[in-house]
Amino acid sequence: MKYFRWGLICAYKILHGLSIRTDNETEMSTDKGKIGALWQQFDKTVDVDYKSGERVYGVYFDYESDASGQFNVLVGFDGKNRPVSVPLQKVVIPAGQYLVFKHKGEMPQIAIDGWTEVWDYFADENAPQQRAYSTDFEFYPNGNEIEIHIAIK
Repeated sequence: MKYFRWGLICAYKILHGLSIRTDNETEMSTDKGKIGALWQQFDKTVDVDYKSGERVYGVYFDYESDASGQFNVLVGFDGKNRPVSVPLQKVVIPAGQYLVFKHKGEMPQIAIDGWTEVWDYFADENAPQQRAYSTDFEFYPNGNEIEIHIAIK
């Protein structure tokens, strides 16, 4: 696994999707976690046109504080054709510096492995970067790859 600093990703990356508010304690509980159900709802509701280049994202934003506080999660996509029957929330991924963790393999294991690596990296008190807790996101180039972008100070 390689981490690397990514400078300016774009001035604005606009996504639309479904969102919830949660916290890590809730998500660690197998019977109370909300994020898995949010992904399932998105998959049933939004028709993503992968052939024309549309991609899906998981965006983590509006952090209350740090890893112990609440935050919003939006499961969304960068497509232009949004369903009219379902109101989708808009979120903007801001330009900034991100540490990127890439994994390839089978879902959901690559997401689990990716986030485990994020947690392990930032648990090290000697880590060269510190999390900003502003906007983080998962980008899925295809069904077998994940890039987890963590905003850094």
